[in-house]
Amino acid sequence: MRQLDLVVIVVYLVAIAVTGLRLAGRQKTSKDYFVGESSMPWWTVSFSVVATETSVLTVISVPGGAYSGQGFGNVELALGYVVGRVVVATVLIPLYKRGGFVSAYQYLGTRFGPGLQGLASVTFVFTRLLAEGVRLFASAIPIKLLLDEFGVHAGYRVIIVVLTLITVVYTYLGGIKAVIWTDAIQMGLYLGGAVLAVAVLSAHVGGAGFSRALGAGQFRLFDTDFTLTHILTSPFALPTAIVGGAIFAMASHGSDQLIVQRVLATRSLRDGQKAMVASGVFVALQFAAFSLVGALLWSYNEGRNFKELGLSSSDNLYPDFILHGLPVVISGLLVAGILGAAMGSLSSALNSMSNSTVADIVHSFFRTRPSEASLLRLARVMTLVWAALMAVFACAFSTSTGNVYLTGLTIAGYTYGALLGAFLLGRIVRRAGQADSVVAFLVTVGVMTYIVRAVKIDVTTAGATVPTAIAAQWLVPIGVAVTLAVGSLMSLLHRAPEPAGVRVGADEPDPGEGRVTAATRPN
Repeated sequence: MRQLDLVVIVVYLVAIAVTGLRLAGRQKTSKDYFVGESSMPWWTVSFSVVATETSVLTVISVPGGAYSGQGFGNVELALGYVVGRVVVATVLIPLYKRGGFVSAYQYLGTRFGPGLQGLASVTFVFTRLLAEGVRLFASAIPIKLLLDEFGVHAGYRVIIVVLTLITVVYTYLGGIKAVIWTDAIQMGLYLGGAVLAVAVLSAHVGGAGFSRALGAGQFRLFDTDFTLTHILTSPFALPTAIVGGAIFAMASHGSDQLIVQRVLATRSLRDGQKAMVASGVFVALQFAAFSLVGALLWSYNEGRNFKELGLSSSDNLYPDFILHGLPVVISGLLVAGILGAAMGSLSSALNSMSNSTVADIVHSFFRTRPSEASLLRLARVMTLVWAALMAVFACAFSTSTGNVYLTGLTIAGYTYGALLGAFLLGRIVRRAGQADSVVAFLVTVGVMTYIVRAVKIDVTTAGATVPTAIAAQWLVPIGVAVTLAVGSLMSLLHRAPEPAGVRVGADEPDPGEGRVTAATRPN
């Protein structure tokens, strides 16, 4: 009967590519390719933002974490993310939408000059290449386990190449419209799968199962350990989740082109703000659904540990239930949903990296202004280039050892603080010029590299002292503080420069002075 599951998966992969292309239509300009001529409904953009930030590991790790003691800690994290997105919607999105930008880093170009715009964009694309390459390989791990169960024994490299090829087809031809529509469909599939799993598990365990899970602390929401070392090292400590999570979300959703590009595809400023805030609410609901799956699986398995269940880790828990606890065809649909999570994050990364290459790097480092036809061709070529590089990088992990998930999580710590700090420097420090911002940016990346790699805090657990890294949420505020401090000090060493196209502190860019070129000028 597993053949039926395989048929479902294959049909899904073909259908998602075809659907994405049909909904996308044809692109005539680079702006259409990158932001869909700002014509996308806000709710589809919101779903796309959620799908973009949701990897395969999110889908399978949240239930496993809830099962093994985290409770609903991920929902607590999401509450901080909602706060951060409200700030982004209020402060940063008006800058991008009213400026007619197709890239977040065009604001840095109009505020400081093309040097910082190009530096921020180069930092973004290479950070995204590393992060998404690790993410792509990590996604292949559970997919391989699922396919082995179906009797399809494919290596990691084969899975990586196939996923990349299918994704790049609709990303290359359909642009951002195809990416957003397919993301929305894929989010519906994997989230619907979680709801279905909750329904099946609820029928198995009944009210008594809910009571057992509640009594065992499986529904615990807030981590109220307020010791300093716990706050600094645990991502689930309440201050870390709310305060650190809010600032982290400001960086990931306000200064990362991967997310900002989707919001720029909405029809209006208000739609963009609704899409941003709603995405935070949807992420909280998503975490709640997957956490509930984990809590109910605890009752379903009567609290047995992973070794007793014959599983190697918590990440095998949800896939094992999909394969052995659900009917044929239904399990195939949920496996397709896991594939969809991988494809959604990959397609978003490819389109945003191509966007930043064309809109930021080309316009920052080259004085010529290519025609629209040339820019559209370049956009598609760069989509292929980044897809190839990402697949090669992901394949390099196929024979590597180590925790690739943790590797992917730490990459953002190197640059997010510098990126968000550059935006805040432009808004807060009136005297800061391009030289100040570039020096502050580079110093911050250097400082954060040292902190991520070398700084550890001794944490005592079960009588043993373990050197533990600083929680990822605190890396962004540290980086922002360094950027603002260095930029502010540098700005005191010279006279205040004239604003370069943006009235600092105003709500929108000066329409008469911005460096908006033919390729990025709003219609």
